[in-house]
Amino acid sequence: MSVSFEGVGQVCATFLGGGLTEGQVVKMTGNGTVGSCGAGDAFCGVALCCKEDACTVQVGGFVSVSYSGTAPVVGWQTLAADGKGGVKTAESGSVTCPVVNVDTTAKAVTILL
Repeated sequence: MSVSFEGVGQVCATFLGGGLTEGQVVKMTGNGTVGSCGAGDAFCGVALCCKEDACTVQVGGFVSVSYSGTAPVVGWQTLAADGKGGVKTAESGSVTCPVVNVDTTAKAVTILL
C-alpha cells in the first residue's frame, strides 16, 4: 500500500528570483526575492513553478525533494541544502523538520515544511 502526501497543507507564495529550477530548495536573498542555496544553507521552501524572473515557492506543507549523501531517516531531522538543488542531513544550524518518507531508489525525501 502506498501513501501520498502530495498537496497536503500546501502553502505557496510568489517571489522574485530568476535562474531557478523547479523542484530545487531555495533561500531568501532579499526583499521578496529567493535564490539558489549553497551547500549547508538553510532553505525556506521549494521552487514549484519558475517563469522569467518570478517563482512560485512552496513554503508550507508536505513536499518531496531530492537528497544527496547518506539517506535521511524518517522522523525529525536537521536538513540543509546540498548545493545541488536538494537537501542533505546536517549536524546543526539548518532546518529541522519531519521526514515522513524516504525513497532510496529515487534519492528523494518527503518533508513537512
